[in-house]
Amino acid sequence: MAFNPRNRGPLRTLAALFVIVFGLYGFLGAVSTWGDAQRAPKLGLDLEGGTQLILQPKIVGNQKINEGQITKAVDIIRQRVNGSGIEEAEVTTQGGSNIVISLPGSPDKATIASLQKSSQLRFRAVLVEGSAAPTAVPTPTSTPTSTATSTAGATSKATAKATGTATPTAKSGYPPALAAATTPAPTGTATPGATPTANPTTAPAANPQNPSDLAWITPDVEVAYTALDCANPKDIEAIVDDPAKPMVTCSVDGRAKYILGPAEVLGSEVSDATSGQQQTQGGSTGIWEVRLDFNAAGTKAFGDVTSRLVVLQPPRNQFAIVLDNLVISAPVTQAALTAGNASITGSFTAASAKVLADQIKFGALPMSFELQTQDTISPTLGGDQLRRGLLAGLIGLILVVLYSLFQYRALGLVTVSSLVIAASITYATVTLFGWSYGYRLTMAGVTGLIVSIGITADSFIIYFERVRDEVRDGRALRAAVETGWVRARRTILISDAVNFLAAIVLYVLAASNVRGFAFTLMLTTIIDIVVVMLFTHPLLSILANTKFFGEGHKWSGLDPERLGARTVTYAGRGRVTIAARRAAAEGNQS
Repeated sequence: MAFNPRNRGPLRTLAALFVIVFGLYGFLGAVSTWGDAQRAPKLGLDLEGGTQLILQPKIVGNQKINEGQITKAVDIIRQRVNGSGIEEAEVTTQGGSNIVISLPGSPDKATIASLQKSSQLRFRAVLVEGSAAPTAVPTPTSTPTSTATSTAGATSKATAKATGTATPTAKSGYPPALAAATTPAPTGTATPGATPTANPTTAPAANPQNPSDLAWITPDVEVAYTALDCANPKDIEAIVDDPAKPMVTCSVDGRAKYILGPAEVLGSEVSDATSGQQQTQGGSTGIWEVRLDFNAAGTKAFGDVTSRLVVLQPPRNQFAIVLDNLVISAPVTQAALTAGNASITGSFTAASAKVLADQIKFGALPMSFELQTQDTISPTLGGDQLRRGLLAGLIGLILVVLYSLFQYRALGLVTVSSLVIAASITYATVTLFGWSYGYRLTMAGVTGLIVSIGITADSFIIYFERVRDEVRDGRALRAAVETGWVRARRTILISDAVNFLAAIVLYVLAASNVRGFAFTLMLTTIIDIVVVMLFTHPLLSILANTKFFGEGHKWSGLDPERLGARTVTYAGRGRVTIAARRAAAEGNQS
């Protein structure tokens, strides 16, 4: 085929599509070679099997567990394990108190731990920080620098102009100017390793003016701080987070311990929490972060905290982010942060950042749980059912191809090649969604992929029939392709829009594996539009300029004689006058 200048535009469109396809597979190859992605879609619980966890509520004292608490816990855990809505985990109750969780694959320790925790999130002012070992309240030392290694291997910031990094030094204590204001040390000695009193019973010696006031440090608080050993699991388990009282606790990595003021911002005042790579004006930094957005109450409270802390001396210019009784970050306040957002950054991976964001986002469980049993479970359907599903899809694909070749002759090859392109894009995107968002392909998802074959073929049929109608009306093929596209495009977009809206409604209202079907339907509908716009139409535009198709060969599928085309009268620029001639003929007859 000689080069035709008319092909320049369609060729550029095809080139753009192939850049997208090669880019998807290049990215997939990179993350599977140098990352933790796999080169095949992840399978769901019904096809691959997985792990079954049975969680038992932790009973504290005379605490009683009711059905409402268990129901709420099931809802929250279901949101956590299906944070993206497409991981296909199953969460049920057992015996009215235990919770049974069936997860596809083999979950890591962090995921299991996140399901057991109550996830109470609070922001507190730092009063004292020091060594994690049992030790007395630190005496004043030299003023620490404004930046240092983060307590929990993480730093926090609210805006690019107010980046804060935690400053846990080995023995930082009261600022010299405020040392005289501290409560006198209690008489007696504390026994190292003794269980600390997390909730002090002694009232402050003076009425504290604000949560940063050192008057909160009572003798009971000092005893608890002195005795606390962050390396002792019993000490960690004994910590209690009462939002109305000061708190003695450790960093999550066990490297430092703190005396903190009462809670000032609660987890309920965080409106959203998401994970992703940190973005700057120059693009992505490659650092994973957890982004927090506050509601109106949280924005005001967070602004008040940072406005007060920014003028204090270290370590009292830090605020501690306490999650599940431990400090996950203690950033320095460098400005009054009133924008209503913040972020936690540091030694996160994509998985650990998502776990933390889900814990914060999906609220606190009404109680904590302990892992009772953990067992491996076999797939409920198995590979045989998957093979049957794939065989059904293959049969459907073959029938579509045979029908296209029979009905459209050589034009049916455009349908076949379009389906191949759509299948390749679908495979890459499903695999990448499995790596980035935990998407797992179940039988419901496979069903969605099979249904998409008919949806995709329907778009081609609409387009081809529009072109053939134009040829029947006597229009030249080149003009018929463009005119038919203009008319078919609107129908295709409306049809796909209806399918997409139906999938969205099904995804929002349905649960469990039905959402997997809805997700694949949404995904393949978008891919259908991409393929028709960037492949099918430009390819047919190119073929219309060839001798075989342009002159209507009898095997092209666009033979005017076979289609019953009327006589053409050329009017220039691809226009025909059949309608005018017909009107004139009807006028003469009358």
